[in-house]
Amino acid sequence: MTEDYKAKRHQQRQQQLKEQVDQAVAKATDDKGLLLVLTGNGKGKSTAGFGTVTRAVGHGYKAAVVQFIKGDWACGERNLLQQHGVPFVVMATGFTWDTQDKAADMAAAQSVWQQAKAFLADERIDLVLLDELTYMLSYHYLDLDDVLASIRQRPAGQHVVVTGRNCHRRLLDMADTVSDIQVVKHAFDAGIRAQQGVDW
Repeated sequence: MTEDYKAKRHQQRQQQLKEQVDQAVAKATDDKGLLLVLTGNGKGKSTAGFGTVTRAVGHGYKAAVVQFIKGDWACGERNLLQQHGVPFVVMATGFTWDTQDKAADMAAAQSVWQQAKAFLADERIDLVLLDELTYMLSYHYLDLDDVLASIRQRPAGQHVVVTGRNCHRRLLDMADTVSDIQVVKHAFDAGIRAQQGVDW
């Protein structure tokens, strides 16, 4: 098999691929506010969510961030994005195994959720990140029907990103895009602590 023949076959395969991609692009003509869910047991769900926020802000869109679960520790994404006008609402109670106070955690979740609902009703906001929202549903800190209704009734062009493990089936069914991020290996399992600038 000559090099010229290999090059020609490669070109033919790539042309066929290009035609398939072009056809798929041509069929995708609708615009709407998307609901993206980033779930699974792997690392990177919040990181991916913040990447989407950063992308939106980089294009001049207005974004807002709501962080459930997270404590009051330093957050590199918050340090950066607040400088670009992104409002943050943070539950700031930390992990449930640290607080060990269900009533206080539920009250904090409800308070933060009310602010999240205001973002979800604001036509001026193009993208809302609901970081770690899935835990609030699996712990029953928030009412599932209320959460789904608020997301469903948001402004037509507003995008929403939800992160967290064990996403409820009804939220998965409602989503436009779902990514299930799984663990292959994790440095923490080898005794390496979380690294500033990479993990937080």
